[in-house]
Amino acid sequence: MGENRRRKDLRGWILAGAIALAVGLTTGCSGAENGGDASFSSALVYGSGDYTRINPAMDEHGEINSLLFDGLTAHDGDNQVIPCLAREWEFDSLENIYTFYLEEGVKWHDGQPFTAHDVKFTIEAIQNPENGSENAPDYEEVEEIRVIDDHTISFRLSMPNVAFLDYMTMAVLPRHLLEGEDMQESEFFRHPVGTGPYRLESWDEGQAIVLARNEEYFRGAARIPTIIFKIVPDDNARALQMTSGELDLALLTPRDSENFVGREGYQVYHMTTSDYRGILFNFRNEYWQKNRDLIPAICYGIDRQAIVDTVALGHGITAYGPLQRNLYDNEQVKHYDYNPEKARKLLEQRGCIMGQEGFYERAGEEIGFILSVGAGDQVRLDIAQAAAQQLQDIGIRCTVEVPAKVDWGGQMAYLIGWGSPFDPDDHTYKVFGSGNAANYSGYSNPLVDQYLREGRQSEDPNVRKEAYDKFQKELAEDPPYAFICYLDADYVAKSKIKGIDSSTVMGHHGVGIFWNITEWTME
Repeated sequence: MGENRRRKDLRGWILAGAIALAVGLTTGCSGAENGGDASFSSALVYGSGDYTRINPAMDEHGEINSLLFDGLTAHDGDNQVIPCLAREWEFDSLENIYTFYLEEGVKWHDGQPFTAHDVKFTIEAIQNPENGSENAPDYEEVEEIRVIDDHTISFRLSMPNVAFLDYMTMAVLPRHLLEGEDMQESEFFRHPVGTGPYRLESWDEGQAIVLARNEEYFRGAARIPTIIFKIVPDDNARALQMTSGELDLALLTPRDSENFVGREGYQVYHMTTSDYRGILFNFRNEYWQKNRDLIPAICYGIDRQAIVDTVALGHGITAYGPLQRNLYDNEQVKHYDYNPEKARKLLEQRGCIMGQEGFYERAGEEIGFILSVGAGDQVRLDIAQAAAQQLQDIGIRCTVEVPAKVDWGGQMAYLIGWGSPFDPDDHTYKVFGSGNAANYSGYSNPLVDQYLREGRQSEDPNVRKEAYDKFQKELAEDPPYAFICYLDADYVAKSKIKGIDSSTVMGHHGVGIFWNITEWTME
């Protein structure tokens, strides 16, 4: 025990030294290069979750990705598509061909030139089923990629995908460093090289990832010279380190963020998100194959407003579907508003009887399930425990566990989160479409599949509205999740940080705050 403590202390000293060195180096360099401008004088320390790899092509999200990598397109503060590595593009609607004209003179962090061959390599790697990318459904219509020259590339689609320009925000990876590599296991993803505004300086596993400004960034060098992703995966520890001054910026729980409201030296940003939480039912598990008809009763047994009030402290809204923060939201679908009497009635109509221990039974089997929660996320844990207690109150034995590793195929249920502020196809098609890579519930509904395809294939807003209306209605009639709430992203920052855009709608996990990082300053 003593030896382990000494090792932990040593790692802490090493981390502290690394931060001090980074700050010292950037302070010294910036004074000479920028006339002593104070906005260049400090490193920004961000309280981050842990990373085992940085692999934007295979993994769905990661706040660090946009600092290291660029896509052909990007999103602005209104979440609209804008040029990035592609300076412009054309679309031939008759042939379903997108042609992108790329920026010239862009270099990877190792000095090699960025070309259209890198783009082709990246999208083909995502499409390759052997690589197992959860982003693959975004590009399933792409049937031909043609490199016209080093700075021109075209994509022929087998059928329309209205969200295609949104999906071209995908981080482009360097072919010269990844060709022939295992796209899941390559060491590259521990030593990533991108074209983005920051480059990887160092990575102390489980402690910190240090990013240094890319002085040759094609869109203009960032103002802040160093950003340190300090690994603090536990929500409670993150709040303590924000209080002690060890962090400059962090996403905190609603309860913890309230402690900084009005506090000198800090700014609290309660930011709207498209980020929802719900109970995912794993239809691969035999339990739901036998008891799928009980899911509506579970949905009626959850007091969503009580959870928003007590867990989120009002920093969010109750949820009834996946598109509530989208232009195509259909408010008229079934909401499953809290109704414990109706929940019990449904259970009894489906052959359930109250057992001696106060829980319903059917065919001699007690009605109940284990709800799994990812480690370190206090808000998810609190939501899960509140929902479990509410379900127990109506006679469903729901218990909560925090497994060391998530078993997507074997678990009974999971406190899931998804949500995108972009095109309605994002986080719907690949999440609810049968057999798609991000469909972790094993959910399958032919009508849902049909309406999602109709929604992604038409540019006509009226056609899309009708398709997404039908999609949401069918999803509510045959729920894959018990939707619970949308959560605000409660960011706390030192007041010295300027440039954070509080009006932008954040994505899943509150991702998106760094969209304009090159404009941020520190006083």
